[in-house]
Amino acid sequence: MFSLIVPVYRNEESIPRLLAAIASIRADIDDDFEAVFVIDGSPDRSAELLAQELPDCAFASRLVLLSRNFGSFAAIRAGLQAAKGEHFAVMAADLQEPPELMVQFHRELITGDVDVVVGTRRSRGDPWLSRMFSALFWSLFRRLVMPQVPPGGVDVFACNRAFRDELLGMNEARSSLIGQLYWLGFRRTTLEYDRLPRQEGRSAWGFRRKLDYLFDSLFAFSDLPIRMLIMLGFILLAIAFVFTILAVAGRLSGAIEVPGYTATLIVILGFGGLNALGLGIVGVYAWRGYENSKERALAVVRVQRNYPGRDPASPEFRT
Repeated sequence: MFSLIVPVYRNEESIPRLLAAIASIRADIDDDFEAVFVIDGSPDRSAELLAQELPDCAFASRLVLLSRNFGSFAAIRAGLQAAKGEHFAVMAADLQEPPELMVQFHRELITGDVDVVVGTRRSRGDPWLSRMFSALFWSLFRRLVMPQVPPGGVDVFACNRAFRDELLGMNEARSSLIGQLYWLGFRRTTLEYDRLPRQEGRSAWGFRRKLDYLFDSLFAFSDLPIRMLIMLGFILLAIAFVFTILAVAGRLSGAIEVPGYTATLIVILGFGGLNALGLGIVGVYAWRGYENSKERALAVVRVQRNYPGRDPASPEFRT
């Protein structure tokens, strides 16, 4: 069975096109099929519309309602947990990824040659400001976190059950799903696609969320801040050593008349700033360790409904 995971948040206007697109995907897949819709605390009528339409759709489906908004990555994990297939793919509800990409995902997985397929953008149909911020985000992500991530970034992916089980086993709070995809390894391939313009609504993935996610990824998968702190410490120590020699020479030659002024200034500015920066970075790591030690659920399922649909080719849909 091929399970299609669709996180939904503020996608009320695109629901009719979304269901039509999934029906076309199902028609092109020669395998058992289910679509798993995860309502991530969406405040609009997305859940209501899906509950009305799914019983009459030509594909089997599940509707998972989370108790509040946990974020798109937590919603994807909840969908992967609820899905019953042997192969899984993630699809955005705004339909900016072409539906035929999901069919290509399935074809790659059923060969048995790969465990995970990553979709990367070849081009974007977004406004120039959005393209600029996205390019900056993924450039920093590749430079600071995961160099092996494609330049176009990653929004959607597909995997087999073995990879899915390992991914769900990484029960980390405030982590990076993309970082986890690449940290796990396995046999991986990449498919390029052209990102389509958004036709309905606005993306909730704004600059602030991208910046938060970049920091989550950095602190979860990189020791770069610690290495930068060590390098900065060596630089400040070298500068302080040079100025100490100059201060001693100036004091001995009489150029500096106020005793201890330069040395005190060097100690306060140099080591005071270094201590503050070091405590801040250590505090971030300590806080994240505390978050993971609580072992809270990353998402809480409030309601799950199953709809067999009216697909004559599908077997009896079991919960």
